[in-house]
Amino acid sequence: MTFLESIESPADLRGLDSAECEVLAKEIRDFLVTTVAGTGGHLGPNLGVVEMTMGLHRVFDSPHDTILFDVGHQTYVHKLLTGRMSEFSSLRQRHGLSGYPSRAESEHDVIENSHASASLSWADGIAKAHQLKGESDRHVVAVIGDGALTGGMAWEALNTIAADTSTPPRKLIIVVNDNGRSYAPTVGGFAAHLDELRTMSSYEKLLSWGKSTLQQSGAPGRAAYSAIHGVKKGLKDMVSAEQTGMFDELGIKYLGPVDGHDLTSVEKALTLAKQYEGGPVIVHMITQKGQGYDPAVNDDADQFHSVGVIDPVTGRSTPSKQTSWTSVFGDEVLEIARDRDDVVAVTAAMLLPVGLAKFAEAYPERVFDVGIAEQHAVASAAGLAYGGLHPIVCIYATFLNRAFDQILMDVALHGQGVTFVLDRAGITGPDGASHHGVWDMAMLRIVPGLQLAAPRDGARLTEELREAVAVTDAPTVIRFPRGSVGADIPALSRTSDGVDVIREIPAGAAKDILIVSVGPFAARAQEVAEVLAAKGLSSTIVDPRWVLPVPDSVIEFASEHSLVAVIEDGVRLGGIGSRIRSDLRAADSRIGVVELGAPDEFLPQGTRDEILEYIGLDVDSMVSEIVNALPAEVRGRAEHGSRRAV
Repeated sequence: MTFLESIESPADLRGLDSAECEVLAKEIRDFLVTTVAGTGGHLGPNLGVVEMTMGLHRVFDSPHDTILFDVGHQTYVHKLLTGRMSEFSSLRQRHGLSGYPSRAESEHDVIENSHASASLSWADGIAKAHQLKGESDRHVVAVIGDGALTGGMAWEALNTIAADTSTPPRKLIIVVNDNGRSYAPTVGGFAAHLDELRTMSSYEKLLSWGKSTLQQSGAPGRAAYSAIHGVKKGLKDMVSAEQTGMFDELGIKYLGPVDGHDLTSVEKALTLAKQYEGGPVIVHMITQKGQGYDPAVNDDADQFHSVGVIDPVTGRSTPSKQTSWTSVFGDEVLEIARDRDDVVAVTAAMLLPVGLAKFAEAYPERVFDVGIAEQHAVASAAGLAYGGLHPIVCIYATFLNRAFDQILMDVALHGQGVTFVLDRAGITGPDGASHHGVWDMAMLRIVPGLQLAAPRDGARLTEELREAVAVTDAPTVIRFPRGSVGADIPALSRTSDGVDVIREIPAGAAKDILIVSVGPFAARAQEVAEVLAAKGLSSTIVDPRWVLPVPDSVIEFASEHSLVAVIEDGVRLGGIGSRIRSDLRAADSRIGVVELGAPDEFLPQGTRDEILEYIGLDVDSMVSEIVNALPAEVRGRAEHGSRRAV
């Protein structure tokens, strides 16, 4: 049995000596490479925190002591050390192990949301709760990356934590996992500050060399070592006093920088922090993303932050022959940038994932990565628009939730021409509840003047993106899903207000159902229509293209049919179907509307098709719901037709 196989809880880890821990660290890395290569997932971040996570669980007693992981994509090691090794073959799969902390899996998991920069606020609240309940023997440890510290919410929390004047002080420790990266290299002023602190390690290396080499060279060598040690100590004290002053002025004790891959150093620093009675402590750990796995370390793009299925030996993945939605956007936004020198791009530490690499390479001065700071990204975009440019804010749909106030008050209220491009909109799959982008349409529906497009295919994405950046006095939004874009689906006709008709009812036939297909559901809508046709029911299919506000012609089409069915991969509550229903009521129409979308609940992980089936957006479920919602006389005709066909 390996050491890793013997770990059922952190208590087992604390029973190992240093030599055994060194073997365990290698076993963990080997296991992660082999396992994640087969399932896909966040490989680089976890390879970088092996010793740090081991140290946390050897020094602190989870769950009595609360260990919080910001974002949570670095918790695979934590999961292994808390007894979940046997479940890793199901990582990120339906009914399997979550790629993020999950309270349903373990009492050692706390924060599930996987949105960055929130851990310090959680830590502040939990520490206050412990204090008020008289639980003076419990520590709270928040692990946050240098990338997450670019988020303003983290600094709001630091401001509160530093202001603690309670007696005795709360037992709160902040571990900064400093690898110089979030997805890509960390940007911003705080990153530069940490860079300066990292330089202090060079003095440690010099001293280590002197100790091992000069002191073995007789009296002259020992004298040289003493001189170096004195110079080193003076310089380090000077640099440390200057660079850690920011934390001291906040009232937070600073320890570090510490080599996050030296378990002895990690444990020593964490133990000192645990024993400190004077208030909150920051422990600054220097780590390397992808540590111990050359293909990850040598990957300049993101050091294998997140990988699909790969060869565990080479780190290479099988190139996809399919075109992604993101790449279609990336190619088109570059062409737009070439045509218009007023177009700029803004992203929040997601330059590569959202498809801006080519734009940034061609026009680096026109691409702004603001770090993990979505609120700032949007408000800054409003300023860019006011200054005469047209910013395109590129972000995952789920992360846009964080900047709603800025969209409403800074962009929409001021009539600024800002285009938002939402990647991974709708059902995203294996990353679970907090990464599904299902809230954007319901959320944005209430923003006055906002226009939102949901392209059904690659041709419509390029077309609608061009239309979006032509708007100069209001926010525009383009949303598209994760994964490969399918074949283009041509329209039979287009109305004067831009609605595409995908399927028409033959002249003289009854107009039973209007199917409104939102985004990439056009092909599935056609399948639904074919099954309905086999039941003797006729369908018109329209793609509004711009779904907010609802085009007038959609309401006109609806008034001619017995039922409207709206297919969307956003939440039904407040979604496009709900908007069409309210617009029909405003037009004094009593046509029924079937809203086929995501339920008002947090959705599990799984493949896109698995989740669509789970929420009833597979073809059979949608057909059943549509038929059941038809007026009795129409449904009766369909049932009679089906019996006659049999």
